Amino acid sequence: MKARRNKKQVPSFRKLLKTSKVKLENKLKNKQHKQQSTLKKYRKEQRKLRQAVKDAVSKKPIPLEDPKRRRPVKRIEKEEEEEEEALPLDMLDEDDLQLMKDLGQRASFLTRDLSSSEPVHVKKRKHEHIIDKYEKIPRTLQTAPEKELIHLLPIKDKSGIIPQTREKPDTDSNKDEEDQEEETELEEEIIEDPIPEMTREEHLIERKKKLQEKKLHIATLASAILSDPESNIKKLKELRSMLMEQDPDVAVTVRKLVVVSLMELFKDITPSYKIRPLTEAEKSTKIRKETQKLREFEEGLVSQYKFYLENLEQMVKDWKQRKLKKSNVVSLKAYKGLAEVAVKSLCELLVTLPHFNFHNNIIVLIVPLMNDTSKSISEMCCEAVKKLFKQDKLGQASLGVVKVISGFVKGRNYEVRPEPIPKKQMPNVFFDIRRTTKNRAGRKILFNFRFAHLINVEFFDDLLVVLHTLIESGDLSYQESLHCVQTAFHILSGQGDVLNIDPMKFYTHLYKTLFKLHAGATNDSVEIVLQCLDVMLTKRRKQVSQQRALAFIKRLCTLALQVLPNSSIGILATTRILMHTFPKTDLLLDNESQGSGVFLPELDEPEYCNAQNTALWELHALRRHYHPIVQRFAAHLMAGAPSEGSEALKPELSRRSAVELFETYSMAAMTFNPPVESSNPKKKDKFLQGDSFLNEDLNELVKRHCSEVAIESPLDFTKYLKTSLRVNEPVSKS
Repeated sequence: MKARRNKKQVPSFRKLLKTSKVKLENKLKNKQHKQQSTLKKYRKEQRKLRQAVKDAVSKKPIPLEDPKRRRPVKRIEKEEEEEEEALPLDMLDEDDLQLMKDLGQRASFLTRDLSSSEPVHVKKRKHEHIIDKYEKIPRTLQTAPEKELIHLLPIKDKSGIIPQTREKPDTDSNKDEEDQEEETELEEEIIEDPIPEMTREEHLIERKKKLQEKKLHIATLASAILSDPESNIKKLKELRSMLMEQDPDVAVTVRKLVVVSLMELFKDITPSYKIRPLTEAEKSTKIRKETQKLREFEEGLVSQYKFYLENLEQMVKDWKQRKLKKSNVVSLKAYKGLAEVAVKSLCELLVTLPHFNFHNNIIVLIVPLMNDTSKSISEMCCEAVKKLFKQDKLGQASLGVVKVISGFVKGRNYEVRPEPIPKKQMPNVFFDIRRTTKNRAGRKILFNFRFAHLINVEFFDDLLVVLHTLIESGDLSYQESLHCVQTAFHILSGQGDVLNIDPMKFYTHLYKTLFKLHAGATNDSVEIVLQCLDVMLTKRRKQVSQQRALAFIKRLCTLALQVLPNSSIGILATTRILMHTFPKTDLLLDNESQGSGVFLPELDEPEYCNAQNTALWELHALRRHYHPIVQRFAAHLMAGAPSEGSEALKPELSRRSAVELFETYSMAAMTFNPPVESSNPKKKDKFLQGDSFLNEDLNELVKRHCSEVAIESPLDFTKYLKTSLRVNEPVSKS
C-alpha cells in the first residue's frame, strides 16, 4: 500500500520571509513607539529638574510649614535651638549609633521611603508631618534612552531564519533639542525693555495694518473653501475661531467680518437638501472613497453650521444681558453692533436656506426679536419673515413660522408690540380682531391679507363681521373699502369654501360703488376692482347666481364709457371672461326681454335689478371709441366673444389677464398706446389752383372788375386834413 501523503504543505521560503518581515516591522514599530515615549518622559524629567534648580537658585528657602500662620522670630529661633539640641550623639548607645550609620549608607531618597526606618529615640517634631508628605512623593530614576536598532535582512541556516540587527549610530539631535530648550528658557528670563507708548496717529496706522492682515487672512480662507469645499471643510473651523478675536484694537471689526463671511460661505456651499444623521448600519457598511469624502464633508458642514448658529445666538444674548466678560475685549457699546450683524445674518439664512438643517431653530430665534424694543432689529426680522412668506412655495417654512408666532403670542398673553406685524403679506395673528377696529393702523393691517388661508376657521365669522363693520362705518376711503372686500374673499377662497357663508353684503357694496370710478383720480383703483371681480365672480362661479352675473356685466359695460382707455380695456376683458364663465349671459346681446319686469339701473341690489331685461347697447358706442384696442374688444363682444373666426381676438390680447392688459395700455407716461399712425397719404392728390375754388357768379364778378380800366386821379390828402381841422376848432365866445 502506498503511504499517505501529508496534506499539510510546508510553507515556502518566500512565504516565511514575507511573514517574518511583517512581524519584524510590527515589532520595530512597537519598539520605536516605546523608545519615543521613554524619551519624552526623560526630557520632561530633565526639564523639571532644571526648573527646580533655577527655583532653588533664584528663590530663598521657604520653611516647611503653613505659610498662613505667622510666628514671632524669637520663638522660631528657640524652636531651632531646641531641634538642634533635641538628641545629641553622646546620649545614644553604640548599637543605635551603628544602626543609624548603616541606614544612612544604605538609604537613598530616590529608591526608598525613610518613614518606616526612623530611630525610636527621636522626638516628634512640629513640622514632621509636612516633611513626611514631601518625602513620600515618588521619585523616578533617570534612565538613559535605549539605542535604536536597524533591522537588516534575515539569514537562513539549518535552525531556521535568524533576524539581523545593528545599532543605529548616535546623533546629536537630543543635544541640539536640549540646547534649544535651554536657549528659549534663557530668553524667557531676559527682561524685555518696556514698549514706548505710541501716539494716536501711530496707533491708527498700526490698527489699520492689523486689520488689513486679518482681512487678507479671512479672504484667503474663504477663497480656499469656495474653490474646493469638500477638501477644505476643516478651514471653516479655522475661520470660525476668528469669532473669538482677542486683540482689542480690531476685535469688533474682525468679528463682524467673520460673521458676514461665514454667512455668505454657508449660502454658497450648502447643498439643496437636508443632511440627516447616518444610521449604525450605514456607518458599518463599506463605501467608496468618493462617498466617504462626501460624508465627511456633510458631517463637517452640519457641525460647523451648528456652532456658527450658536455663536450668533450668544452674540444676541450678550447684548441682551449687557454684562462684560472677563476678557473685556469688547465694550458694552459694541455689543449692539455685533448683535445687529448677527441678527442680519440669521435673517438672511432664514430666507435663503429654508430647506437646510436647524431652520426651525433660526425661526425660534427670529420670532421673539420681531417684538424687540430696538426698531432696527425688529424691522429686520419682520422683513425677513415677509420675504419668507413671499417665496415659500411649499408652505412648510411658513407653517413653522406661524406655529412659533402663535406660541409666542399665547405665552405673552397677547401683550405684544405692533411692530412684529408686517403691514403686508402676513396673517394677523398678533392682535385681537375686535381691538383692531379702534385705530387706523389696525384697519390697514386687515386690508393687506395675503396669507389669509393660514388663519384658523374658527375666526372666519368674526373676521367677516369686522370687515363689514369697517366698510359700513364710513371712515374708510374708497380704496380702503376695496381692500376690505378683497380681504374677505381671500379668506373665503381657501378653507372657507367648505363653510356655508354667503358674503352677499360684499357683492352689494362693490356693485353700488362701481360708478365711483372715473377717468380722474380713482382710475388707479380699477386694478383693485379687477382683482376683486376675479375672486368674487370667476373663482366662485359655483356660488354665483345668473342674475348676479348679468347685473355685473351690464354695470361693467356702462362703466367702460367713463374711464380711461386702459381701464376700459381691462373692464371689457373681464366682461369677456364672465361671458365665457356664464354662457347664458349672451341674452344681453339680444333686444328682446327675458321674463317679467323692467331693468332698474338705479337699484343697488344686483339680484333684483332685472338685468335680464336689458341689452348691452354700450358696446355700439364703444365700437366707435378713439382707441383701437377698445374698438376691437367691443366688436369681439358684440359678436358673442368667439374664440375662432374673424371676430376672434389675437393671442396677445386673448391670453393676457385683465390686470395685465390694464398695465400694458396704461397712459401713466402720457403717451398713446399704441402710437397714433401718421396722416400722410401714400398717393399725393393734385392741388386745385386758381378759380377752381370759387363759385361761378363770384368768378364773373371778379373778371368784370379786373377788366375795367382803372381811372387815375391825384390823391390830395390836404383837403381832408383841412376839413377835419375845421370840425375840431373850438367855438369862439361872442
